[in-house]
Amino acid sequence: MQEEHPENDMPALDTASFQPIDQQRLFAGDTSDHPPRVLMLYGSLRDRSYSRLLTEEAARILQAYGAEVRIFNPEGLPVVGGADESHPKVQELRELSFWSEAQVWCSPERHGAMSSVFKMQIDWLPLSLGGMRPTQGRVLALMQVCGGSQSFNTVNQMRILGRWMRMVTIPNQSSVPKAFNEFEDNGRMKPSPFYNRMVDVMEELMKFTLLLRGRSGYMTERYSERVESAEALSKRVNQKAL
Repeated sequence: MQEEHPENDMPALDTASFQPIDQQRLFAGDTSDHPPRVLMLYGSLRDRSYSRLLTEEAARILQAYGAEVRIFNPEGLPVVGGADESHPKVQELRELSFWSEAQVWCSPERHGAMSSVFKMQIDWLPLSLGGMRPTQGRVLALMQVCGGSQSFNTVNQMRILGRWMRMVTIPNQSSVPKAFNEFEDNGRMKPSPFYNRMVDVMEELMKFTLLLRGRSGYMTERYSERVESAEALSKRVNQKAL
């Protein structure tokens, strides 16, 4: 017969750090007085970079929805470990990530994975910097371009990376096969189901971003971190008392 446990029988629980869900904070209204801020990253340095062209096309949609968009140019960004984090391009990337409320990641698929140019940008973004988190709580949309048939390897890989960076990754995603066939000579994307899907993804990104504005901090609060903070504070107090 299964042993019954009273509801308050949780000896491992730190009751001081365990907090009930604060519906007032969860459903607080948005008090932001600026357009949604979206940072866009792409993963190729070629003159005719299809990940950049898709990013620029998506940026036009976001701007039509009322977002403020900034596209980071990865040219000149040093290899991780090959330069100090004080490098101007590293500082530019980190400042843009702190500035953003949402991000769009777009990479070509290289050997079944995201490109090194794209991954290097993420590798320069630490989980925590000076007590602040440059990616946590940001809404994330994912896109990829393919040189051949349609694949989802890269967006799926970036989805794992987005979770690792503590971002709110939206369900929809875009993959453009044979990207060289989907853009005009002037760099504009042709009308197609792939264009429509890209618009779908940007629409969903905007909805999630507006939904989480003013709430992302609370949404990403963690019991385990409250416990850790309490323990760290206790250690500091005890050390001062010695």
